[in-house]
Amino acid sequence: MIEFDAAVLPAVGRRLEIRRMRIARLERDDVLVRIMASGLCHTDLEVIDGALAYPMPIVLGHEGAGVVEAVGEGVTEVKAGDHVVCSWNPHCGHCFYCERNQPILCEPFTFHQPRGHLLDGKSRLTCEGATVHHFSVVSSHAQYAVVPQSGAIAVPKEIPFDRACLIGCGVMTGVGAAVRLARVEPGASVAVIGCGAVGLNAVQGARLAGAGTVIAIDRAGGRRDLARTFGADLATGAPDDDVVAFVKQATGGRGADYVFEAAGSADGFRLGAEIVRPGGDLVFLGKVNVDRDVAFRWGALMGEKKITRSSYGGARPRRDFPWLARAYLDGRLNLDALISARVPLERINEGFDAMRHGDCIRTVVLPWDSP
Repeated sequence: MIEFDAAVLPAVGRRLEIRRMRIARLERDDVLVRIMASGLCHTDLEVIDGALAYPMPIVLGHEGAGVVEAVGEGVTEVKAGDHVVCSWNPHCGHCFYCERNQPILCEPFTFHQPRGHLLDGKSRLTCEGATVHHFSVVSSHAQYAVVPQSGAIAVPKEIPFDRACLIGCGVMTGVGAAVRLARVEPGASVAVIGCGAVGLNAVQGARLAGAGTVIAIDRAGGRRDLARTFGADLATGAPDDDVVAFVKQATGGRGADYVFEAAGSADGFRLGAEIVRPGGDLVFLGKVNVDRDVAFRWGALMGEKKITRSSYGGARPRRDFPWLARAYLDGRLNLDALISARVPLERINEGFDAMRHGDCIRTVVLPWDSP
């Protein structure tokens, strides 16, 4: 039996509450992680606001890093004492989609995680005898988390936990979209719409891939300036800017070879189709409410344009998380500037308030710090 504090969402629209959790025992394939840092992601906020439906009560958080405290039967990939980053997309390895090299669509994951369960269809969390649900098979806004071994990825111990946790979602999604999914070619032109955590990582992913020109697009001047520190050559998006004309002028009149939409808005999706060149690649990383319609000018889709929706940047966590950690340690990946604030677990609601107001890139919760 282990007891610990966690930030619990009791119902849609409510503030998170710090409650005492219990884990009775570890099951086969379980990894118990002492969470040292957990990033606040916009997807968490969607659950809080009701845009993404999950059972309640629930412990949110899917961008966590920490130390392996104990493992269940059958765990061979990690051991007690390992430093790990949690992956929100653990997979079984043998279902229809896993066998076709599409672990993001793993059937046990896509069936059980929306129900607030681990891959075996059960929860490990209770509070005062009642079941509490897991979020995206992680639930890292807590002092401890139980994840499947395919969701506990060992990384070098040299990387600080507050930087390591970012790899688990925003960094992997953005960098991976450029390097692993789209496979941006050296010298290519790239435009990134939306310069929050995912967009900034798409910018530096394009730079890692050797892009020739990287254009950052955001309405906020501060984020455009920040994008330049992450490797953008040009920036646009102010209210009076003609973004389409700007991008075409910077790309020989054709449009960008690769466009990454990371704003998560209907306007951003539409803009992406307008600024990608004929024959180019458009990758949607952002998202809107699942029931919302998104419209395009049909002519903007002409010209053999390729459109891809990606949730995790083509992630293969056991391959990619250590690579990203090493890129940071080698000075090739900027994680420090992504962190806007660090708060203890008791101040987690302040972090989500800042996110609502657009006042941060990433707030990181440190569950073992005092308020």
